[in-house]
Amino acid sequence: MESLIKEISIKEIDDVSIGHAQNDEAKTGVSVIYFKNGAQAGCDISGGGPASRETPLTSSMTADNPLNAVVLSGGSAFGLAASDGVMRCLEERGIGFDTGFAKVPLVCQSCIFDLGYGKSDVRPDADMGYEACVRALEGCDDSMGNIGAGTGASVGKLLGMKQAMKSGLGVHAIQVGDLKIAAVVVVNAFGDIFDSSNAQKIAGLMDPERKVFWDLEETFVKMVTTPQNLFKTNTTIGCVVCNAKFDKAKLNKIASMTRNAYARCINPVGTMADGDSIYACSIGEVVSDVNVVGSLAAKVMEKAIKKAVESAKIDDEEYLKNCL
Repeated sequence: MESLIKEISIKEIDDVSIGHAQNDEAKTGVSVIYFKNGAQAGCDISGGGPASRETPLTSSMTADNPLNAVVLSGGSAFGLAASDGVMRCLEERGIGFDTGFAKVPLVCQSCIFDLGYGKSDVRPDADMGYEACVRALEGCDDSMGNIGAGTGASVGKLLGMKQAMKSGLGVHAIQVGDLKIAAVVVVNAFGDIFDSSNAQKIAGLMDPERKVFWDLEETFVKMVTTPQNLFKTNTTIGCVVCNAKFDKAKLNKIASMTRNAYARCINPVGTMADGDSIYACSIGEVVSDVNVVGSLAAKVMEKAIKKAVESAKIDDEEYLKNCL
């Protein structure tokens, strides 16, 4: 099957673009995925502590009004303010659902918890969301790593930030015939991160001297009789976009199938200490099978997760000086 799959840039998918904005000193940011002609969308939430906005718009029980954008950000629930700026930016340009009285931009958002890295009192706000949206309207930025919503991402935080590792934002896209699929993900997981192609650990919990990996799951199990106060300090949030035509019911299925990538690459995953969420968006007219697209979306997401970790690596000194 691999011979049928061609790796492409997300820039080769029409009518979708990404814009980023961040505060490099405070280590937090926003990424806006903008759909020029709108998108049908589904969503899968498997984590116990999501910070999200307008996710009911992805339910098959709600109206089929197309989304204008998906926003990924840092800041935990505080970061949901970024969508105010995204909406303002789109409204100023006449983009949104026409109610007859005003055009209301339809924007969904999910946030990671990055308050333990950089500055906890600086979070994405409306101005940062506005800036990221302007950049998305200007063109598609396929940068990865410590950018946008990935600026403050980290993984393996069971024993605190100083035994964790830096992570970030990853992007991957493929083409099979006329079908194109892309994944954008911010990896801020509770668990360890693995390369799904060989099951090798590539990021996560480290020993106190930061010399070798510790097995987070094994360490966690040893704590089983001790009540844990993990807060909601983790979340892997992502979005898959395809140029195939699907309704919201099928897109919700694609989002849930994409979750298989989280299971293959992150362990443990979907815990009560995570807010794991995935959007699946349709922006085209290509005819395809929901099972094929869901299976391919998971593979694309696996590659994006790996890129999110590898592109965000920094030296220990730089990492530790920003841990709170």
